[in-house]
Amino acid sequence: MTALPRNITFDCADPWLLVTFWSQVTGYQEDPENPNQPGDPEQYLPGPGGQPGLLFIPVPEPKTVKNRVHLDLVPTDRTRDEEVERLLGIGATLVADHRRSDGTGWVVLADPEGNELCIERSDAERAATG
Repeated sequence: MTALPRNITFDCADPWLLVTFWSQVTGYQEDPENPNQPGDPEQYLPGPGGQPGLLFIPVPEPKTVKNRVHLDLVPTDRTRDEEVERLLGIGATLVADHRRSDGTGWVVLADPEGNELCIERSDAERAATG
């Protein structure tokens, strides 16, 4: 037997802020029969096509150390660098830039509450460089 992830859960101070940010990052849409509202005790984005959902739960304590788990994201319709710029424009911050001169590498960003995420090269970029 195996176990599959149902949700990826974010402990956070402001679930509404993060559900809004991560919806823009992933394109995940809220459940129209159970929409997210500001002030709800939790916020949720179901994952499409059997992918894990994103669940945002308020906790009283702030984030104080580096994440032990983070998402590695691959852009589907743009390059890694275009995706980095897009996410910086919607509220992400740059944590570390690991891009190399040969086009490989990744970028570490943080969401509005400091949760790290990595942006890798798109499948098309990987295919172009072998």
